[in-house]
Parts: sequence; structure tokens; C-alpha cells
Amino acid sequence: MNSTKDNTNRSTASSDSPSITIVGLGSGGEDQLTLGILKTLEKAGRRFARTSDHPAIADLAARGIVFESFDRIYESNESFEAVYEAIADELLQIAAEHPGEQTIYAVPGHPMVAERAVQLLRERAPSENVALTILGGESFLDQAFTRLGFDPIEGFQLLDAASLSREHLRPRLHTVIGQVYDVFTASEVKLTLMGVYPDDHEIVVGQALGVPNEENIQRIPLHELDRLESYGNLMLVYVPASEDSQLRRGSFERLHEIVQILRSPNGCPWDREQTHLSIRRNFIEETYEAIEAIDLDDPDGMKEEFGDVILQVLLHSQMEEETGAFDVYDVLAELNDKLIFRHPHVFGGENAQDAEEALANWEQMKAEEKKRKGQAERLSILDGLPKDLPALPRAHKIQKKASGVGFDWPDLSGVFDKIEEELQELREAARNESPERQKDELGDLLFAVVNASRFLKADPEEALAGTNRKFAERFRYIENQLRIRGKSFEQTDLIEMEAWWQEAKLHDSP
Repeated sequence: MNSTKDNTNRSTASSDSPSITIVGLGSGGEDQLTLGILKTLEKAGRRFARTSDHPAIADLAARGIVFESFDRIYESNESFEAVYEAIADELLQIAAEHPGEQTIYAVPGHPMVAERAVQLLRERAPSENVALTILGGESFLDQAFTRLGFDPIEGFQLLDAASLSREHLRPRLHTVIGQVYDVFTASEVKLTLMGVYPDDHEIVVGQALGVPNEENIQRIPLHELDRLESYGNLMLVYVPASEDSQLRRGSFERLHEIVQILRSPNGCPWDREQTHLSIRRNFIEETYEAIEAIDLDDPDGMKEEFGDVILQVLLHSQMEEETGAFDVYDVLAELNDKLIFRHPHVFGGENAQDAEEALANWEQMKAEEKKRKGQAERLSILDGLPKDLPALPRAHKIQKKASGVGFDWPDLSGVFDKIEEELQELREAARNESPERQKDELGDLLFAVVNASRFLKADPEEALAGTNRKFAERFRYIENQLRIRGKSFEQTDLIEMEAWWQEAKLHDSP
């Protein structure tokens, strides 16, 4: 490999200006060094190395080319970021103290691959008038491609074990995970990989690739990754690319792909025929089924029903993607932007001391967001409520909006007085008025009761849903008592059923 210079990050400097030359030592011994780098090292009088734990360091020492290592900095700092900051600080200071002299900084592999201190020097050197030259060496990736036998053009990603997350993992790409220094890091990598791959999925562990007498390549099941005999700076984990769709079953991209297939000409005839209008009701039904699973505190049910709700989002988004209007990734982008914008107390400089203040921030930013989008200002504070929202939660929202501008009862006693007033009017309507008038008075009573729920900070929909479940459980108790006695409803009376009802109340959940 030829020696390369990073001219884009090399500041113009005179011969007596501070300068740092960064060289890559390759992934093995001195045989992997370029001739240009070897000559540079021979001429330099001041040489530093990130670590002495590298095969080339010992080989070069035999030639009389020695380095001062920064291993001491690793021992005095708690985090790798602090280590790299300290290395960059020291190198810049040394260069400034020795203008006109070449300061060498040697790193394993290639300087531009997994070398955070190099990135810090690239960022800071220009502003500190330090000329920076980068001479590339063979990276550990060169050996990985050769020794592990895969072509990166097929799709490849290099990931850092220290910051690995499930979102990074894409099974259809060849994946190399570097910086697997120790058993703790290996354990973290294993757990993250297990979020996508089966416990017994075969992976490859490579140590000191390309280094004579030190290279070790093992194929092991994933669950053994943190049970190896040794770890170190020259260790990596390789997960070969796979087209196994089961490995992508937990990815959003796979779901999007499946829905696309279902709606394609070769997909499902039923799915192809659907429109926004034809499956509109499905969206509502699936949402209610998800709510029921929540009310029942049923984790398995929630897992299934939440999926059904997400499917509705994907289907409607796919219909729009087919027209070119937007796709589901546009939906996600808008949602991400909205969440960040409406939470300045989390993603910005503002603070929220409690939930109420956080909600106030949300409403304020929501209004600002609509203004920025050029949306017309609402003529009424009651505008914007979904027209198909069920009556009970709609009443609750209407009252909250009115309360927000001061149109409200001062306390709960006024609400109770209103409930009694509406109840009396309903009684009178039931005796003397038309069915329409009776319905109106019933609505007034229900609206007043919703006001009570708001003052009690109890969601009326949840309260009524709980009562519905409680009634159903007690009624089933009555049915069970009838079955035990071999009786039907026609063979009992209200007095007997009331007695069982009272028994059922004793069995209510606390």
C-alpha cells in the first residue's frame, strides 16, 4: 500500500511552524509498513505511539526506532474519550513547544480507521496553527477482508463495540465489530447481537489477523463470545451477511418490505383492493382492541394488538407511497421532528419541573409549530377536535379546553350541584317530555358527570370501561351460579339474582 497524505487537513506552515505527522503502523509487524512511513520514522527524532502493544513497535525497536507510548494515559483516565482528549492535548502542546521539528504520532492500523485521537487532532490542529500530515498504513480491515474472505462491495459495515446498539445491526450486510478489548465488552456485544441473532448463530472471532504466529480465527456460536480464553486490542468479531428473513423479523424495514409485497401486483388480492376508506373502520377496531389489551393488563395481547395498529399505519402509508405523496419514512421523520420540537425541556435549553409544566411546554410548542407551518389560526379554541372522537372523551376534551381559558366551575361542589340539577331535569323530562327532550336532558346529565371526572382527574372513558368490566364479571358470576344449579334465567327471579350479585361484589378485585 502506498503512503498517503491528508492534504485536506494540512495547514499551510513555514519550516519553523509546529507540526504533527500521524503514521499508520498497519495491523501486523514491520513487514506491513510502507517504505515511505519507514523512512519517515527513521528520520524523526521525537516519536510517540498510542500504545506499545503492537507487533510493529517491537520490530522497529530492533532497528533502533523507539517510541514513547501513551499507555500511561489509559491508566489515569476512566473513559476512552478522556484518554483520546488527553493524547490530543499532549501532542498539540509538544508540537507547539518544538516548532520546526517533526513530531511523530504512530497508531495501529490506518490513522483514519477507529482512531478517535486522530479525529480530535484533525478538528483542533488548524485553529492552533499546527500543520497536520497523515500517512496511511494498512488497516486491520485490509487483513479482515483477506483473512475472513469477504468482499466489502457486497455490503459492509464497521461498528465500534463500545457504542454498539441494536439499531446498528443489519443482517444483510457483512458486519465487523472492532475494539472488543475485554470480556466485559465482549459480553455487551453478545447481548446486543442476541437482540437480532439466535443464541447459537455462528460468528467469527479474529485476533491479530495477518500477524505471523499470533493470528487466531475461531468460528463459535454467539453465546460463547464472552467465554473465550483471551481478549485484546487486536480482536474483532465478524458476522457474515445473511439473507435469512428470520434475522430481520424484528426490523421496521422488514415490515415495510412485507406490506409493499402484499400491495404489489404479485401480492395479496385483498390487500391490493383496499383503499383508505375501505379499511378506515379496521383502524378504529384495531385501536379499540389494543385499548382492551391495555385495560386487561395483558402483555401478550398488547404485543399482538400494537402490531395490528402499526400495520394499519403501514397500509395507509403504503397507499400514499404508491401515489408518490409520501411514504412511511416521511411519517417517521415528521413524528421525530415533532417530538423533539415539542419537548424543549428535554432536547433544548428549557426545563420542566413536573408533568403539568411539561404539558404546558407541549401545548405552547404545538401552537408555535402550527404558526411556523403557516396553518390558519383557529377561530375557536374548540376547533381541531377529531369529528369522529367518541362522545365521552370528546366531552372531556371540550371541557378541558374551556377550562383552560377560565370558563369552569371554581370547585367540585359546583359540579355536584350541576349534576343534581341535571338529574332533576331528567326526572321531569322522563315524566312529561318527548323522547327527544328526554335524550337532551340525559346528554346534559352525562356532560355534567364528565365534569366531575375532570375535577377528580379520572378519565371518564377509563372509569366507565372499568365499570363495564366489573358489571360483566359480576353478571358472569350470576350465570355461573345458574349453571351450577341447573337453572335458566326463566327459572329464577330478581331477588335471587340480586343475592348472587351481592356475593359477586365480595369477589371484586381490590
